[in-house]
Amino acid sequence: MKHSRTTLLAVIFFVVIIWESNSSLAYSETFTQCLTTNSNPKHPISPTVLYAGNHSYSSVLEANIHNLRLNTSTTPKPFLIIAATHESHVQAAVTCGKRHNLQMKIRSGGHDYDGLSYVSYSGHPFFVLDMLNLRSVDVDLASKTAWVQSGAILGEVYYYIWEKSKTLAYPAGVCPTVGVGGHISGGGYGNMIRKYGLTIDNTIDARMVDVNGKILDRKLMGEDLFWAINGGGGGSFGVVLAYKINLVEVPETVTVFRVTRTLEQNVTEIVHRWQHVAPDLPDEIFIRTTMEFVKGTVSSQMTVRATFLALFLGDASTLLSILNRRLPELGLVRSDCTETSWIQSVLFWTDIQVGTSEKVLLERNEALMYIKRKSDYVLEPISRTGLDSIWRKMIELETPTAIAFNPYGGMMAKISSTATPFPYREGNLCKIQYVTDWREDRLTNRYMELTRKLYRFMTPFVSKNPRQSFFNYRDIELGTNSHKIRSYVEGKRYGEKYFAGNFERLVEIKTRVDSGNFFRNENSIPVKPYFDS
Repeated sequence: MKHSRTTLLAVIFFVVIIWESNSSLAYSETFTQCLTTNSNPKHPISPTVLYAGNHSYSSVLEANIHNLRLNTSTTPKPFLIIAATHESHVQAAVTCGKRHNLQMKIRSGGHDYDGLSYVSYSGHPFFVLDMLNLRSVDVDLASKTAWVQSGAILGEVYYYIWEKSKTLAYPAGVCPTVGVGGHISGGGYGNMIRKYGLTIDNTIDARMVDVNGKILDRKLMGEDLFWAINGGGGGSFGVVLAYKINLVEVPETVTVFRVTRTLEQNVTEIVHRWQHVAPDLPDEIFIRTTMEFVKGTVSSQMTVRATFLALFLGDASTLLSILNRRLPELGLVRSDCTETSWIQSVLFWTDIQVGTSEKVLLERNEALMYIKRKSDYVLEPISRTGLDSIWRKMIELETPTAIAFNPYGGMMAKISSTATPFPYREGNLCKIQYVTDWREDRLTNRYMELTRKLYRFMTPFVSKNPRQSFFNYRDIELGTNSHKIRSYVEGKRYGEKYFAGNFERLVEIKTRVDSGNFFRNENSIPVKPYFDS
């Protein structure tokens, strides 16, 4: 009886939703039958196919929605989720989605800030291929490599490396709940970029399902396609099943610190000096500076506070000797510094107390907020006058937006801008992330507009023509693609901001491997116009 009720709900849902009631029951049955026919009989796909009437549908959909702004009653929902547990399920999703001309969204960790892996802005029916169950991490100490499936989170990768070695690590993001698939396919950065480069600079192979439903490794796909999926957005070219990554060496002891300074504590002078020093420090040092609007410590007046958050691949005494010489304005002392292991430094950077069990990295739950993110790149140091004007604007707006400055230099300046799709290497002092969080839906319009106002105010201080942006922070306010006759023009609008001169090469590869544009979303790589072929 329960089975019959579920089946009836599925039928009703398809009749109502697919093509706005203009398709027949036979159509929906054909799609689901196609999935069954094209998956491995030893690994049935049926249990992984979740309709809106299925009791697991909402829990699976919401498990990897990390932005409450994209989980409201009016947010477009997929008519179906395929929570793949085997590679054949991915092949079937691609084959049948293409055959029935259905839009497929691909989700690994769900951290994409504007939800393009599980939300559609087109108004057309879509389904989600959820990779969360494909999450194995296979570490090979002998070769210092690992195969990592796209559905794994970074915390799982760090933990399973640490289980086997206390002096090997992976240079990726500082948020443990970020999914591997989106992180690597979009570039990936963390607090070891100055020593080891971006996450994509440490990828050596991949397995993916192409538009024909075939599984390819680096040798079979060729160097062009491998180049494209390693930083150019995997969701534009296929479904990446797994990446083979290089592990990097870290000392048994690293040092971290987190110190704050306000306007009353000469923060303008410290940040001004930091701009000149941070990109040129030894490659083992990474110091992020985050500015935010807060209440003053000595009065009720509002002020701006800077938080300096650092990782040093070495001991505290060495770090102090370097910074007291190169950045004495910060006034760092020994009690500010914590010596620990690399794996514990991951916890420190996530605001988890050092000494907590490393198993916390295996947890996928996190506090949910309404969020908006944007990004920029700084090419020249901002003057003291410019910094003061930014602080004044933050106070004037009473903005909830924090501005995080992440220094480049080191290895980032040594790798060619065309080595991967990510182009912003030498000549970039730092990347800016604008971070806005809030807890109530009623604040959404106001806080979104405050974020835009601060972003517009920053225009004179950041890159231009194009104004550069980081693909991992996909931002639909840079432009969206309707994938109609002007698809290339629309794609170029945001594509050149993400990829600069590498955009055209990505378009060429996209046109060659997916000329029908099956793999698409609002910020994907477009195909070339037919008249330009």
